[in-house]
Amino acid sequence: MKYCKYFLHLAAFLLALTILVLPLPAQAQSAATIKATFANTDLSGQDLSGQDFHNAVFSSVNLQSANLSNVNFKGANITKVNFTNANLQGADFSYAFINVCNFKGANITGADFTFAILDSKQYRELCKNASATNPITDTGVDTRYSLGCY
Repeated sequence: MKYCKYFLHLAAFLLALTILVLPLPAQAQSAATIKATFANTDLSGQDLSGQDFHNAVFSSVNLQSANLSNVNFKGANITKVNFTNANLQGADFSYAFINVCNFKGANITGADFTFAILDSKQYRELCKNASATNPITDTGVDTRYSLGCY
């Protein structure tokens, strides 16, 4: 079981790395591949529930106490983001790259982290509070399972 978890994390990392490194040809790109970028931004306490941040880039963003319920972060690149006490209930983080983020006190009930890449500190913090199943995402898996909290 331990090797299976390791293999899944390794496969997700390699997939994310491949997607980030190899660009699409100009003919294959469309308006749908244009992504939002948020850098050095304070969005603390904001209500962003239900927003689509698919493939967005978040770098050094403060989302402390923000309402991010049912937000789509699928495939997003999220680095140095403060999610302290944020409402992430039902959020979709599948295939996201999440690095050096603070999730202390965040509500991740029903959030989906399937194939997300997290550092070990975030992984341990999120596994403490992981519960429920996200009914909105394609995977429909339990939050603990999507994180690999066995």
